[in-house]
Amino acid sequence: MSSNVVWHQHQVGHQQRQQLKGHGAAVLWFTGLSGSGKSTIANALEQQLLQRNIHSYLLDGDNVRHGLNGDLGFSDDDRVENIRRVGEVSKLFVDSGTLVLSAFISPFQADRDSVRELLAPGQFIEVFVDTPLEVCEGRDPKGLYKKARAGEIRHFTGIDSDYQRPQQPEIHLHTAQQSVQQSVEQILAYLQQRVL
Repeated sequence: MSSNVVWHQHQVGHQQRQQLKGHGAAVLWFTGLSGSGKSTIANALEQQLLQRNIHSYLLDGDNVRHGLNGDLGFSDDDRVENIRRVGEVSKLFVDSGTLVLSAFISPFQADRDSVRELLAPGQFIEVFVDTPLEVCEGRDPKGLYKKARAGEIRHFTGIDSDYQRPQQPEIHLHTAQQSVQQSVEQILAYLQQRVL
C-alpha cells in the first residue's frame, strides 16, 4: 500500500447504520465442497431474511469471479487472493449494517481465519456445509467433477486440491441428512439468538 493513502474518518458510523436498519450485521461464511449446497442454502436463506425485512446481500463465488475477481484463476495463490478480496468486500457490507451471505468453497482454514480477523468478535459466522465428496460428486450440478476426473480441470477442490474442513464452525450443516429448509431454519435459529 502506498504511504500516501490515508484512512478518511466518516461522520456516520457502523452503529448508526445498524440502528437505521434495525438489526445486527455479520458475515455468514458458507464453506464446503462444490455441489455441497452453499449457494442453494444461502439463496433460500436470503429469501427468508427478505420476508423478515432483514437487509442482506449474497456474495456468490461464481458471480464474484465474473467481475471483481475475474482476473483470478484457481491456483492456490489465486484462491487465497480471491478470498482476501471477498473478505474485504464483506467487511464493507458489515460496516454498512448489512447481513452478508458469502458462499465460497474457501478451502483453506488460514484464509477463512484471515477474514474472521478482519471483523469484530461475533461478526464472522462460519457455516460449514458438510456434504460427503461422493454426494457432491453425485449431484455435480455444473458437471465440474466429471471434467475434473477426466483431467479437463486442474486444481479442483476435493479431487486434486485440498479442502481443509472447519474445526469449530459456528454452524454445522449436514446436507446429506437435512433438507435445504431444515438448514435454513438451523441458521435462522442461530441468527435470532446472536445477531438479529
